[in-house]
Amino acid sequence: MVVAALLTATPATAAPSDATPAPPRSSTQEGTPGDLDDPFFSYGRPAEYDVITEDVQVPVRDGNHVACQMYRPGDSPTEPATGTFPGIVYEYTAYAENAEAFGEGASYFVERGYNALVCQARGSGESSGHLDPFSPQEQRDNYDVIEWLAHHPSSTGKIGQMGVSYGGHSTLLVAVNKPPHLEAIIPANGIHDWYENTIYHGGIYSPRIRDWQAAIAPSTLETYAEHPLYDDFWRDRSVMSRWENLTIPTLEINGWYDRYRDGMVKNYQAQPDNVWLVSGPWEHGWPSGQAEDIGQGGYLAWWDHWLKDDSAAPLPAKHVTSYEVSSTGVSAGWHQFDQWPADGARDITFHLREGGSLSRGAGRPGEESFAVNTESTPSEPHEQLTFSTPPLRQDMVLAGDTTARLRTSFSASDGNVALALYDEAPDGTTSRVTEGWLKASHRDTHTRLSPVEPGTTYDMDVHVWPTHYRIPAGHRLVLRVSSDDHPSIESTAPAGDVTVKTGARGSTLELTVLDTGRP
Repeated sequence: MVVAALLTATPATAAPSDATPAPPRSSTQEGTPGDLDDPFFSYGRPAEYDVITEDVQVPVRDGNHVACQMYRPGDSPTEPATGTFPGIVYEYTAYAENAEAFGEGASYFVERGYNALVCQARGSGESSGHLDPFSPQEQRDNYDVIEWLAHHPSSTGKIGQMGVSYGGHSTLLVAVNKPPHLEAIIPANGIHDWYENTIYHGGIYSPRIRDWQAAIAPSTLETYAEHPLYDDFWRDRSVMSRWENLTIPTLEINGWYDRYRDGMVKNYQAQPDNVWLVSGPWEHGWPSGQAEDIGQGGYLAWWDHWLKDDSAAPLPAKHVTSYEVSSTGVSAGWHQFDQWPADGARDITFHLREGGSLSRGAGRPGEESFAVNTESTPSEPHEQLTFSTPPLRQDMVLAGDTTARLRTSFSASDGNVALALYDEAPDGTTSRVTEGWLKASHRDTHTRLSPVEPGTTYDMDVHVWPTHYRIPAGHRLVLRVSSDDHPSIESTAPAGDVTVKTGARGSTLELTVLDTGRP
């Protein structure tokens, strides 16, 4: 994770660093969370079959084909098992070089009675055509692959799809296209919207994706730049634009350290009745091998329940399973909730005050200013503002989104605002908690520009991505504000100054918190 913001702070508040706390070490053997007593995660059954592999060319509706590796249960390494089996599209990505590793992951399910496909998107690997990630064409191809697997002679007709990152995006996007034989999905580190989650953070282009574009889909360096506003190009690549179609059972695997956590939480909140959310102390990727690894049991239980119609295979005890993160390890660990934010969560408001304090009281009206950073380097002290609480008298558990309601003016005709929240220890070391960004001309909507008149004060509600994080007593909550946050956003704001209104009738920070009680 990365940061943004300044310092005209109280003497006790040092400028926060970009350090992120290391995830806690796993407390269990073989990946089952030790303090999470839920049969879903401890589910398991032994392997029954060998794995048979073959390369297949799956025809799609326009006459092209998608290259896949098919994995089938076998009575021996060369003899397919008799009977029919449910199917899983295990990964649908542009990463042909990972096909063997994906196949190893799929084999766990094949050995337990599932067909599986690992597929290379159109224009990647051995698949013909032009690669356009998450495009309508790619979604149609994925739909056709699901239906092909459903009609395979060895198939029961019940199909699921799962995948991480690119594969998680693909999984969610094909689900909102509603293939008739797709019964359930498991997306990990997926999106709700390709524009907001990845390409234009708050309307500001994200350079961290540029190397990926150049390596995987070079044509997008031109096409994405041609669509700086949210239009039909992005709606066609969006889950959010079709949330009403996300109706099948969905098990979302989310990491509180992952760059797509905002999208995963929003998907759950859009469809809380059929989406289950598991959020752990994980970075980008499957939880396997990371702290508090949940193992494979829950995934198998999910597929056995929905694809094998096995009522003995449990679902998660509650719709939200979340690990509370902390920089110090003083954490209450795993929790299960009926909803997110949880029952009992409440909103509290802090005021940004003159002199760099965050306070429950507004204080007198004032303002603070910082210079715009136009370089792709960390901001200097005069290019940030920092606001800090006093040392907390008791633990604070952030459990949801945060909104900064800024009253802001710009000396130029546009500007960027980048926010970061930090946990500052008594010795001055800081851990980044979460962040959010917004371009001033996008303050009303991403679909059109709102003019920015130099010197005019505008209300800007900046969405700060969700977290589940405990700040211990004695630590401070710190907010940094600036115009840059490399590499999450480009430093493209025009040179000048940004002024933030403070105190009464000024800017506020609205947090969602849980009542603590020491862990």
